[in-house]
Amino acid sequence: MNSHKGQELTANPKAALVFLWLELQRQIRIEGIVEKIDPSASEAYFQSRPKGSQIGAIDSPQSSVIAGREVLEERVKSLELEYTDQTKLPCPDHWGGYIVKPKRIEFWKGRASRLHDRLVYSKEQGEEQWKIERLAP
Repeated sequence: MNSHKGQELTANPKAALVFLWLELQRQIRIEGIVEKIDPSASEAYFQSRPKGSQIGAIDSPQSSVIAGREVLEERVKSLELEYTDQTKLPCPDHWGGYIVKPKRIEFWKGRASRLHDRLVYSKEQGEEQWKIERLAP
């Protein structure tokens, strides 16, 4: 959450995700509001990760400038010794995940003629039903 991406999402909690399957001529674009996930969900996910990944998360000041790779490697060695006999490592306060709550989802299906199919599902705040519209290619 201290990363460049985390800082940007704090300042502007909007995001778009795009998944493209070119071989299948399919694409999905999701636009929405980003929120931090519940700390208990972050903790549960952190605990499900391999011990080496947990140590890496504890060690890394993500996106910060460091003097060199050896700084990370020495700190990892130190943490490996510190946590040798522990199976449950502490989840760092700065570590966590995000969720995108969609407001708009576009499904694209490519066609050789360029007359692609585009369907948009959109929902305004407070609405329960998705509005479905077809877009011109």
